[in-house]
Amino acid sequence: MTSEFVLTLAEKGVYVILLISGPLLILALAVGLLVSIFQATTQIQEQTLAFIPKIVAVLVGLVFFGPWMLTKMVEFTVNLYQNLNQFVG
Repeated sequence: MTSEFVLTLAEKGVYVILLISGPLLILALAVGLLVSIFQATTQIQEQTLAFIPKIVAVLVGLVFFGPWMLTKMVEFTVNLYQNLNQFVG
């Protein structure tokens, strides 16, 4: 197992992590931005106000994106296990 192979494997792992976490992070960012704009326009400066909408948005995002995320993770894991002989030898 060469260092190039290890780096390629790590690159694929990081890519899958970013691909899986990206939609939820973008959703949380958008909801946080909307809540911040709402707070700025109404001059409500409550720090805990942004947490509940973000949590709800991420949970709804998990319901919608969950099957796709699970499929991507399982595909990556199956690919790792199928190529396990390359890692050892």
